[in-house]
Amino acid sequence: MKSRGEASRAVREFLFGMFGYEPAMQAVELRASMETLFMLVTFGDMIGLPILPPYYGLRLLPHVVGVVQNWKRRVLREREFGDDHEHHLHGV
Repeated sequence: MKSRGEASRAVREFLFGMFGYEPAMQAVELRASMETLFMLVTFGDMIGLPILPPYYGLRLLPHVVGVVQNWKRRVLREREFGDDHEHHLHGV
């Protein structure tokens, strides 16, 4: 038999799966798209799209140096139309 703590944890995880998982995943997707947009505006000259003068990008570069390689890979990846979002089946 499960202890009371394990049972309450299972109930919490079940309720999170029912009510909180999808909003949490949408928040993660929104954060990723906003981060991509920010990186595009500030460091777009790295991929051939200069929007801001490089001075501002160079001032911010030490703060995002770990993210630049993954961002470039994500932005320059070959895609097809509709690849940006998962196809959620709401109500099915």
